[in-house]
Amino acid sequence: MTNRGYEGRRCPPSKNAGGKKLLGRLDNCASLEVRSALDESAAPRGYSDLHDISKAPASSGSHLADMKLRNMSVAQKYGNKKLPNALIVGVKKGGTRAVLEFIRIHPDVRALGTEPHFFDRNYDRGLDWYRGLMPRTLDSQITLEKTPSYFVTREAPRRICSMSHETKLIVVVRNPVTRAISDYTQTLSKKPDIPTFEELAFKNKSEGLVDSSWNAIRIGMYILHLENWLQYFRLSQMHFVSGERLITDPAGEMGRVQDFLGLKRIITDKHFYFNRTKGFPCLKKPESSSQPRCLGKSKGRTHVQIEQEVIEQLQEFYRPFNIKFFETVGQDFKWD
Repeated sequence: MTNRGYEGRRCPPSKNAGGKKLLGRLDNCASLEVRSALDESAAPRGYSDLHDISKAPASSGSHLADMKLRNMSVAQKYGNKKLPNALIVGVKKGGTRAVLEFIRIHPDVRALGTEPHFFDRNYDRGLDWYRGLMPRTLDSQITLEKTPSYFVTREAPRRICSMSHETKLIVVVRNPVTRAISDYTQTLSKKPDIPTFEELAFKNKSEGLVDSSWNAIRIGMYILHLENWLQYFRLSQMHFVSGERLITDPAGEMGRVQDFLGLKRIITDKHFYFNRTKGFPCLKKPESSSQPRCLGKSKGRTHVQIEQEVIEQLQEFYRPFNIKFFETVGQDFKWD
């Protein structure tokens, strides 16, 4: 059966999700131009699967490492390739790579290391192709993948729901102003001749007219993207991770992720140390490993310096979107 037929039969939009009403209540703070920007099909590129080695103190995590290795060995021998039970769907430059690397040390999680981009770029390859990318898992294990561009891809919720309307979704969010600056910094490192952040962020800086069609700005309008997901998934199927708390309290955030996935809280504060050079947590090395695990060199790079006036203008732009997002998900991320 083709994907098109499969998704049409399994997952019509929910009439009770309230998506249209949610957008209607945003009329006072979002222009038609902003909403039309969401229909653009541009999807941000994902993170690479690079790791970097740092020096860190040893830990007593050998038991967890042994459990993980034992489960991996058994899964590779007796397990099957299954479609994922859970997805990290966003957002770019929010901390998705950290969540993936932290959760995949759990012995009951098998995760794909690279970003398959199935539900945005490779959907025509079919579910069998997608399943073939997944690691072998036991029935007791969760299969997980992450592609942060899914959250802002218009077709992704419908397609994922067609695969399984019970899929669990993890969304890592971050102050949208900081996220946009981080996004620009990453792009600048690859394309040093691009216009300045201010030129791209504003249609008219003196009037404070923000260009909401620019991807780096558009991604941070979380509530408008969430409205699309709520047409196909219950809010209880979505878990929102704070990118800021992931840095200051990784064990706490990962504890809640484990709860959401129905896993025993095995990953705790004893598995982390704070890398002052990078400015975020890394995993302590287990006795079975010769090295700790930190994210790649592209993570933790110094952001481009942006004028305070520009930051304040963007904070004002995002404020109504943030407030409605906080109200909808029932969580205050305290970005102001």
